[in-house]
Amino acid sequence: MSAFPPETCTAFAGHYPEVPHKLAHSLHAHPLLELDALASLAEALPANSIEYNAADQPLGVTGKPEPTGLPIGETIRNIGSSGSWAVLKNIEQDPGYATLLESLLAELRPVIEARTGRMMTTQGFIFVTSPGGVTPYHFDPEHNILLQIRGSKVMTQFPAGDPAYAPDEVHETYHTGGARELAWRDELATGGREFALGPGEALFVPVMAPHFVRNGPEPSISLSITWRSEWSFAEADARAFNGMLRRMGLRPRSPGRWPSRNLAKAYGWRALRKFRMSN
Repeated sequence: MSAFPPETCTAFAGHYPEVPHKLAHSLHAHPLLELDALASLAEALPANSIEYNAADQPLGVTGKPEPTGLPIGETIRNIGSSGSWAVLKNIEQDPGYATLLESLLAELRPVIEARTGRMMTTQGFIFVTSPGGVTPYHFDPEHNILLQIRGSKVMTQFPAGDPAYAPDEVHETYHTGGARELAWRDELATGGREFALGPGEALFVPVMAPHFVRNGPEPSISLSITWRSEWSFAEADARAFNGMLRRMGLRPRSPGRWPSRNLAKAYGWRALRKFRMSN
C-alpha cells in the first residue's frame, strides 16, 4: 500500500529539489512508529546513533546541548513528562526500519532521480519530542522529507543558500568538520516561512535550508527520510574548497543552487583531499 497519495507525488514532482512544500502521507498508525517500539529501537542502536537533551532550548545554541542523564528508553516511554528531545539516527541499521525507509523512498525515486540523479546515502531519523520542545536553528546537508506521525509542530524554514540566514563562512566550516547549529538573531524571523504539521502531513526541506522547530502541546513523533545526490555532494565540496580559498585571503563566490553543478570547485576539493590522504 502506498504511503504517499498520487496528488502528493505530483506536488513533489513540481517542487523538488528547491521549493519547500507540504505533502500528505498515511503512516500515522504504523506499528514501528509507536513509542514502545521506538524505545526498544533506541535501546538497541549504538550509542553514537542516539542524541537527546532537554526539550526547553532557545532558538540559538552554540554546539549541541548536554544530555539529560535519563536513560534513553525511559526518556522515550515517558516523553509526555520527561521534558526531552531525542533523535534516533540511521534507523536503517535495524532491518525492519530499513525496509520501511526503502519502501517510502521507492515511491519517490523516479521523480528524484529524474531531477538530481542517483539517490545516494539514504538515511532515516526519528525525532521524539516532549510538549513545547524546541529544535534550535540549524541546517542539514540532506534532501529531507519530514513526516509527522503523532502530535504537532511548526517548522520555520528560511531560504536555502541565502547568506543572510546562514553565512558562507558557516557553510564552509560545517563542510570541513564544524557544527550545523546556526547563530540566531531575532531580526531573522521576518524572513522565515512557517509550516504547521499534524499527523498525516509531511514537509520537504531543501538541502541546507536553515530552520527551527517548535513542538505543539502534545508529545510528538516525526520521521525524516533523507538522501543525498551528486549535486548535494558537489555543493558541499565546493563549499569546502571555498573555505580553503578564504583562508588564503581570497573572497570566493558562493556555489550556485540547483541546477548549477559546481563541478570545478568540487573536483578541485576532491583532488586536494585525495592528495592529502595519500601523503
